Amino acid sequence: MSQTSAALGRIQPSATLAMTGRVNELKRAGIDVIGLSAGEPDFDTPDFVKDAAIAAIRAGQTKYTTVDGTAELKEAIAAKFRRDNGLDYALAQVSVNSGGKHTLFNALVATIDFGDEVVIPAPYWVSYPDIVNFAGGTPVFVAAGAAQNYKITPEQLDAAITPKTKWVLLNSPSNPTGAAYSAAELKALGEVLLRHPHVYVLTDDMYEHVWYAETPFATIAQVCPDLYDRTLTVNGCSKAYAMTGWRIGYAGGPAWLIKAMSALQSQSTSNPCSISQAAAVAALNGPQDFLEERNVAFKRRRDMVVAMLNDAPGLACPLPEGAFYVYPDASGVIGKTTPKGVKIATDEDLINYFLDDYRVAAVHGEAFGLAPAFRISYATSEEVLKKACTLIQEACAALK
Repeated sequence: MSQTSAALGRIQPSATLAMTGRVNELKRAGIDVIGLSAGEPDFDTPDFVKDAAIAAIRAGQTKYTTVDGTAELKEAIAAKFRRDNGLDYALAQVSVNSGGKHTLFNALVATIDFGDEVVIPAPYWVSYPDIVNFAGGTPVFVAAGAAQNYKITPEQLDAAITPKTKWVLLNSPSNPTGAAYSAAELKALGEVLLRHPHVYVLTDDMYEHVWYAETPFATIAQVCPDLYDRTLTVNGCSKAYAMTGWRIGYAGGPAWLIKAMSALQSQSTSNPCSISQAAAVAALNGPQDFLEERNVAFKRRRDMVVAMLNDAPGLACPLPEGAFYVYPDASGVIGKTTPKGVKIATDEDLINYFLDDYRVAAVHGEAFGLAPAFRISYATSEEVLKKACTLIQEACAALK
């Protein structure tokens, strides 16, 4: 008899967290490593958000709250959806969770049965298929390479949907590619989904405010109102407000689904941290002007990183429209050999070469479902990024 459950055997440890752990081990050993693997803003949480958390502590807001969020935070979330996305949700249609991953976990585990299929565009965030597998579902991958800017087409989506399809997962801007769907592109995908009324849509909008495209951000329930009752719109405070450690994710969707997610949460984590919830109220209701200031810095970094990676022999890096990642195609270096005589047969070999020989940490594309490529987070200083990209250029130039 196995000591662990069959469900646990259906998932793998996160590749991004594994690389981050490896980098931390090297740093603890006194080795200088440039870590570009973590998806975390380098900016600090705004002071007005910290102040709200301190005030909540001093006011004694340290007790249990409603399982899926305080009324005050749900009101702030509903106001955010109206303000930013033109979506109206009652408080019974809002869920608050311990981070965006928790939101996704609750929604999928609460709705998937064995045999259900979930359409996942690839490249994808590493947690999507593992959560589906844990729940007993079957991930159905739709590959979208660099040639189509890492975005699936309506034709691809239509071909992937079967009578067993329960969910379609969308992520825009994307982790790991930074690719972002325009309102017109979302509408075209929505037209396909309207022809399949048994399919629900989960849109992960976590990087909504890290946006560089000239056209405004759009989410699918906004541009396709007929899908409103079938869409769970997921977001959170982690990326926009630099609150990764505060662990607040949230969603708006059908009341029946929010109730189901709450039931699951009531028997797992219970409520998110009460202090973090108070901080999230301040973040969502407070001044938003700093978001654009930070975007200017992210965009400047993006432009530099893309230009430098495209100057590296064998790499081809598309220009992302959002998030703080690049996802260069590494086809041009596969099959080459390092100065030490090691053959680069896979993109995992490549990122191991970067780390072992040049002390630059990235995440290999196979972990995100589309290889050969790798993901770099440019959520760090321009000085560090310039040094890292110079080392990557040298590493690629040294391959024979």
